[in-house]
Amino acid sequence: MTFITLFALLIIFVLSKTAIIVPARTICVKERLGKFAGIMNPGFHILVPFIDRVAYRHEAREQVFDVPAQSCISRDNIQIEVDGLVYIKVLDPVKASYGIENYRVASINLAQTTMRSEVGKLLLHESLSEREKLNNTVVSEIDKASASWGIKVLRYEIMNIIPSAQVIHTLEKQMEAERERRAEVTKATAEKEALINTSEGEKQEAINLSEGEKNKRINEAQGKAEQISILADATAFSIKRVAEAISKPGGNRAVKMRILEQFITESGKILDCVDVQIVPMGLANIKGVFEGIGALSGSLNYNSRPTKGPQ
Repeated sequence: MTFITLFALLIIFVLSKTAIIVPARTICVKERLGKFAGIMNPGFHILVPFIDRVAYRHEAREQVFDVPAQSCISRDNIQIEVDGLVYIKVLDPVKASYGIENYRVASINLAQTTMRSEVGKLLLHESLSEREKLNNTVVSEIDKASASWGIKVLRYEIMNIIPSAQVIHTLEKQMEAERERRAEVTKATAEKEALINTSEGEKQEAINLSEGEKNKRINEAQGKAEQISILADATAFSIKRVAEAISKPGGNRAVKMRILEQFITESGKILDCVDVQIVPMGLANIKGVFEGIGALSGSLNYNSRPTKGPQ
């Protein structure tokens, strides 16, 4: 039983060294007597016992490595902590096995040194705002150096850019001052617009008032003109009617009587208003007044008669 057991174990050991199954996500590098003998892709493979061996196993899928945080100094001499992630993929298993000892460690270290160098070329605010530029630069630099490693750097992503506590405190004060400045600018702009709107409103109000006053005066002038025109027409018509009435029989006497009545009425008004009584210097003067009135009536009567033409 002991011999059979040992023989079975030997068979199992030989088979384990002879037959190998490579998973779908893995690529293996085979060596024969210490020399490269080929690449074993996913599937079943037979090895020569004690002569062939699997020297290296590589992940065929995309791999992501954490780049530890490192201290960097920006161009304006501000210390910041930067960490990130690097994504790589093995394209040539032979170069990845024999071109470099450990491409994982090499990729991480190269990402750190490249990031430190690129951050030193930028100001702090540029480092915070230009992450995409930094990512592309790191990928480009690592890709150039890793061409002989058989790997491809797909991308690099910055996770955190953390300034020191003192810098953060200073930035917070700066941001607070900037917010206050923007608030003051916004308030001043609002007040300016309010003053402009108020002045525009007052200007429009003054224009409207002046236009209303102008229209009012025009309307009043037009009304007075129409009133004067109507009064003039009425006066002319009344004078015409008076002249026609004087030209009729008895019109001259009626005018004399009307004038005499007005004279007596006005004289009575004057005597009632003053303490001194006014008496004509002579009756002849009164007679002259009536004679003048009669002459005036006769003249009006003569002028109102129709003119006869030649027979």
